[in-house]
Amino acid sequence: MLKQPAGIKKMSKDAVASPLRQPKIGLALGAGVARGWAHIGIIRSMLAAGIVPEVIAGTSIGAVVGGAYANCKLDDVESWARSLSRTNFFRFLDFRIGGGGLFGGQKLAHIITESFGDVNIESLPFPFAAVACELATGHEIWLQSGRMTEAVQASFALPGVFEPVHLGGRWLVDGALVNPVPVSVCRALGAELVIAVNLAEDIYGRARASRQGQMATEKYGIFGDTENGGRPDEKRAKKTIMRQLFGHEKDAPSLFANMVGSLNIMQNRLSRSRLAGDPPDVLIAPRCGHVGLMEFHRADELIDVGTEAFDTALPFLTDALSIIGYQMNNGF
Repeated sequence: MLKQPAGIKKMSKDAVASPLRQPKIGLALGAGVARGWAHIGIIRSMLAAGIVPEVIAGTSIGAVVGGAYANCKLDDVESWARSLSRTNFFRFLDFRIGGGGLFGGQKLAHIITESFGDVNIESLPFPFAAVACELATGHEIWLQSGRMTEAVQASFALPGVFEPVHLGGRWLVDGALVNPVPVSVCRALGAELVIAVNLAEDIYGRARASRQGQMATEKYGIFGDTENGGRPDEKRAKKTIMRQLFGHEKDAPSLFANMVGSLNIMQNRLSRSRLAGDPPDVLIAPRCGHVGLMEFHRADELIDVGTEAFDTALPFLTDALSIIGYQMNNGF
């Protein structure tokens, strides 16, 4: 496995620029829930090619992976992602009866804290921002300070799935609602060339992915997980609600599949609109539309998809870097 280059840990945002300094590369990592594991393959390939991003902006799962890279914890997050199976991911979700989402998100927040450490964004070696959406106003919020765990949790608080996060006096939800691929954030943070990763570009397999909710059946142990712990009446209530959410009639989507399929459509349309208005210098579009948004257990496959997408984009990326005088250092 390629290791994150040790040189990144020595970078300082206070370093004095010289006339021979490298142009600053920005990396905008898009939303896409489970498909975001493709970001790992892209970052690994980018570093292997001698391209070191120094400005990171991420939305939703892009904030998770981008934050791990910025905090030099990409190895930890990748190891955890590769360890997930069809069943054990749901054990990391704290199921709620009532509340603002199907899952509370506290268990995942604990895992992120264990992986990232209790660090503040200001202490990172270069600029990082997680994009979230303020629920009351619909405003786009750039989280650039405070605890990394809270910022990342707010950025992936998918409405209906995870509870909103109360941060800075505001209720925040998934940034994919306002800026799925945060190119504009990278530019605002000082990037001179922006590489964007759009996980919603590939519509191949849309019909397959729209049936994502049907994956959560007894076959994969989702209902079985609700049997662990709790009073008998609580277990019965959880099992009933899970069947209502994930169960489906023949040839008809479940409630969850309906919600996720709608999110697919919204993210695809919004990504196209935002990228048309503020295009990146180089766009990387992994072909991962055939993977359901909640299929976190397919990390191995998705990381490979990210690697392939980077290889496809490399000739265009090399041309763009040569124009601004960026020297690719294959010694990393």
